[in-house]
Amino acid sequence: QVQLVESGGGSVQAGGSLRLSCAASGYTFSSTNKCMGWFRQAPGKEREGVAATGLTTYYAASVKGRFTIARDNANNTVYLEMNSLKTEDTAVYYCAASPGYCSSRWSQPRSWDYWGQGTQVTVSS
Repeated sequence: QVQLVESGGGSVQAGGSLRLSCAASGYTFSSTNKCMGWFRQAPGKEREGVAATGLTTYYAASVKGRFTIARDNANNTVYLEMNSLKTEDTAVYYCAASPGYCSSRWSQPRSWDYWGQGTQVTVSS
């Protein structure tokens, strides 16, 4: 049974930083070929792709240059380093995993097979 567990969310002031972690169990993504990613969903909005990493790394335009996705295959963990946070980054952040390659469709939720339960990130002004 695949489980993805996020941690590291919290409240921070605008301009601050947070690092999210996602630990996978029941799922081995030691191969960089397997795509891991982060999504977020703000109240009243659709879930949107934030970043994904596999053979290729992708970022949403809204976070490029501020967020960094990284993976530790030995420990089955993927991270999202978030810097220069803005109030519009406030959302529930979800970890996602796919047994396949990252593709140009990475930002579509239906492209992913496994999801974490989410962790809240709140950025205040």
